[in-house]
Amino acid sequence: MENGATAAETEILDVHDCWKHLQSVSVCRIAFPHGGTVEIIPVNFAASNGTVLIRTGDGTTLDSLADGQAVSLEADGLNQYGTIAWSVVVKGRAVAADGPGDYEDANGAGLSPWQPGSKNRLIRVTPDEVSGRRFVIAPPGRKAEQEPAGQA
Repeated sequence: MENGATAAETEILDVHDCWKHLQSVSVCRIAFPHGGTVEIIPVNFAASNGTVLIRTGDGTTLDSLADGQAVSLEADGLNQYGTIAWSVVVKGRAVAADGPGDYEDANGAGLSPWQPGSKNRLIRVTPDEVSGRRFVIAPPGRKAEQEPAGQA
């Protein structure tokens, strides 16, 4: 990049960088088919052993996921200065993860519920595809500054 006037290009992230970014945040959005529509909800998660773990409770929307259900996850973030953004998408299958080793994995990854109540279900998303991008955030446009006063 030569200067601020040069348009920033989007950098495609390799899988290693995607996982690095996923491990740096604890909230993502999960999208999945539900009752004739597509749900998309924010969840806290942990990236662990090449998978994504989510805790939920009985009777929640996530509790309705069938084993092997196709899902997509998206997590986003910024660098500490708010000048570079990134976005990672994980497409895969959600399965119930209810073995003792699964809960040890979740606890070891630091996954704990944010909301009160019993969150006794663990869902593991095994990716079929992981992709991401990173880019410099463009400065705000100047159009509003160039308009004559009194016109908005």
